[in-house]
Amino acid sequence: MKETIVIGLGNPLMGDEGIGTALIEKLTDLAAAGSVPGAESVQFLDGGTGGMNLLHSIAGRKKAVLIDCALMGAEPGTLRRFTPGQVRTVKKLAHQSLHEVDILRVIELARQLDECPDQIVFFGIEPAEITQRMDLSQSLKAQIDDYIQAIIDEINRPI
Repeated sequence: MKETIVIGLGNPLMGDEGIGTALIEKLTDLAAAGSVPGAESVQFLDGGTGGMNLLHSIAGRKKAVLIDCALMGAEPGTLRRFTPGQVRTVKKLAHQSLHEVDILRVIELARQLDECPDQIVFFGIEPAEITQRMDLSQSLKAQIDDYIQAIIDEINRPI
């Protein structure tokens, strides 16, 4: 098991809601090409709408980096780094799917099970459009390289 896991969250069928999974796809390709320093100790995972399966994915890791779109009231495309203590959820669960989950609840369960990573970091990206479409808005596409660099910097930050 690799000590760090980077998980992209979101639904790629809903425009900018899929930014996390889009970034994981790009990071996976870059790592395979040898273009991600530190990638040998990192697992990249498309968590999509992985629900409670995410609990097993983060268990026993030293570090977990979670990437998702986040409604923060910021300019579309804005990237912010958070720790669990700096974020609160406003997610309303419809309870219509086993894949539906509040990631903060997953982290809480991991702590209760004593399987929580030593360090957890969230990258939230303000969406421009969340609509039924399979591609990202131009606002987010234009900043992909900046997002990738921020994630690579985080991967290489000491735990």
